Amino acid sequence: MDQHQPTPSPATAADRTSADRTSADRAAGLAPGLAAGPAVDRAAVRERADEVLRLLAGDRARLREDQWRAIEALVVDHRRALVVQRTGWGKSAVYFVATALLRERGAGPTVIVSPLLALMRNQIDSAARAGIRARTINSANIDEWDAVQAEVAAGEVDVLLVSPERLNNPDFRDQVLPKLAASTGLLVVDEAHCISDWGHDFRPDYRRLRTMLAELAPGVPVLATTATANARVTNDVAEQLGTGTGDDGEGGGALVLRGPLERESLTLGVLRLPDPAHRLAWLAEHLDELPGSGIVYTLTVAAAEEVTAFLRQRGHTVASYSGRTEDAERRAAEADLLANRVKALVATSALGMGFDKPDLGFVVHLGSPNSPIAYYQQVGRAGRGVDRAEALLLPGREDEAIWRYFASLAFPAEEQVRRTLDVLAEADRPLSTAALEARVDLRRTRLETMLKVLDVDGAVRRVRGGWTATGRSWTYDAERYARVAEARESEQRAMREYAATDGCRMEFLRRRLDDDQAWPCGRCDTCAGAGHSAEVSPEALEAARAALGRPGVEVEPRRMWPTGMEAAGIALKGRIAPGEQAATGRALGRLSDIGWGTRLRAMLAPGAPDGAVSGEVVDAMVTVLADWARGPGGWAAPGGGGSDRPVGVVTIASATRPALVDSLGARIAAIGRLPLLGRVEYGPGGPPRGARSNSAQRLRALHDAFTVPPELAAALASCGGPVLLVDDLVDTGWTVTVVSRLLRRAGAPGVLPLVLAVQA
Repeated sequence: MDQHQPTPSPATAADRTSADRTSADRAAGLAPGLAAGPAVDRAAVRERADEVLRLLAGDRARLREDQWRAIEALVVDHRRALVVQRTGWGKSAVYFVATALLRERGAGPTVIVSPLLALMRNQIDSAARAGIRARTINSANIDEWDAVQAEVAAGEVDVLLVSPERLNNPDFRDQVLPKLAASTGLLVVDEAHCISDWGHDFRPDYRRLRTMLAELAPGVPVLATTATANARVTNDVAEQLGTGTGDDGEGGGALVLRGPLERESLTLGVLRLPDPAHRLAWLAEHLDELPGSGIVYTLTVAAAEEVTAFLRQRGHTVASYSGRTEDAERRAAEADLLANRVKALVATSALGMGFDKPDLGFVVHLGSPNSPIAYYQQVGRAGRGVDRAEALLLPGREDEAIWRYFASLAFPAEEQVRRTLDVLAEADRPLSTAALEARVDLRRTRLETMLKVLDVDGAVRRVRGGWTATGRSWTYDAERYARVAEARESEQRAMREYAATDGCRMEFLRRRLDDDQAWPCGRCDTCAGAGHSAEVSPEALEAARAALGRPGVEVEPRRMWPTGMEAAGIALKGRIAPGEQAATGRALGRLSDIGWGTRLRAMLAPGAPDGAVSGEVVDAMVTVLADWARGPGGWAAPGGGGSDRPVGVVTIASATRPALVDSLGARIAAIGRLPLLGRVEYGPGGPPRGARSNSAQRLRALHDAFTVPPELAAALASCGGPVLLVDDLVDTGWTVTVVSRLLRRAGAPGVLPLVLAVQA
């Protein structure tokens, strides 16, 4: 719930709303004063609305004036409304109260489109407090879909929460969505900034709402809500939803309610520390000083896992929460934070929207989000039901490298889009995303996002079995995409300015969100002075450096060839033969790590000078090898028939860092007293060309790119044991896979990849 007031126990049967009545009962016996028509008693509607709110949020709860204006527009005037209000203002109270009143009038169920499972779970719990029966259809409850749809058809559901991804599922879109559009009594678009490609969390699936809006019965009210939208995003969302902007709230037009973003309980601060070890040490030493329980945000999954492990090592009760976390673990972590059984969730933006804990005491960011809007969205989770909460930013120099990576996932160039459309147009059947990968030079995430945009634009259509071209003309809006990219760069500059400003931080954020009522807050570290010392103890710093400096991560080998390689002229499919696979390898670190990742990113960045490997890196790689040898399974290679211990070192030719790779291989061989057997060379065609895009295209470029020289082949045939395969970087993993296959075919009993870094 987005309401500050205390929460009562669930409503008794006598207190329940019309959720327990049949549709016929509602139609025959409307609550007093709620009859439809021009003579409706608005005062009686207001009184009933306050009654429902008290069931939701406690006996002292009263509707804010703009909450009532939104409810009145939806329930009495059947209008469309866009509500842009700060987190904690009470947006969910608007649609739950409106649902109760509309259901008492005999209206159909409310459909809420929500982006995250955490939000859905909170919403279902909140609705139950007022006797409103809510159900959900999302990727985590597939087994319940048929039952939920039957309950909706029987009139037993008051609120149906739907994830935006369901809107473009072929079966849901074609069979369920039309029925919902025809029967719904209220459509709610929560976190509506996701509709706008100007917003910080654009989701193409949300655009499918335009279809549902067009199919709604006349007079069905629509509510869109968000807490994180500047004027540009607000206008875009309003246009997407057909609400329009600029209305004064009178008459039958759309209603746009935009309020101030001030959060009087929230204290903002920035703490600049010299490196990741200092930031991690500071957090470990000061976490217990922060009020209540809260969230520690990181920019990457790897960082979330690293920070969680270190904080636990230092005695803190924390849990990790990211896109890699299984649903059952997410539920348990959410429950533990809600019940204050953990001091913090260490989370990525997967927890960014919808998590509802009014007494959340703090939000700490280890690394800056790339947008003030995204930052305000996340810090806004704190301080909603307490007098004081802290939001502390600990920026790092590595933040911008991570921003650049996410920026690389922007909408593809026109040539790639046209190629995709041509491939679909030429196909005699629907093509799955995996099948398209073999024909289009785009990674899976970018390809899927692009297809969703094209689907909404009418150029392609998702059907059973994949995607088809519609044949409709489509224009590449290069100017708009360029403006979006420019806006993203402006937001990144603003985050740098936020960290560096000597003015009020709350005022800075509010102005970036076009809040014209912004003024100095008097609470942040620039208004009231720093609230935290940057000092950390030598012992904590040493422990953090040891944790971040501990080298070694596993490199999982590829086990399956990509789908659709036959279409690329390569006869590889299914499982990679065990006798041709690499073993599980090791890397010094991930590029996304907050420890070794910082040094590895600089070493392996495009344009970085090539040169012999440093002594520090060699020492770390020796530690990796020692830990590897002592770990479970030791040097054992799947399918290997020789010694467990590697018997030689092989390197891979490199077009960009030959000195680095060759020197690393030579040093490892010398220290391990192993023969340097040779190098896998490029074939007659030279280094593979093209970007490291999706798996199918990468394998296509690498398939014939390497060769095993005769001298190396002879050494492998007689080596009698597995070999260490040394390279600089594992990105897609296909270089190591292809080269390992060549080495195994040449006689190597096993291949143990050893690389400096992995991309993930």
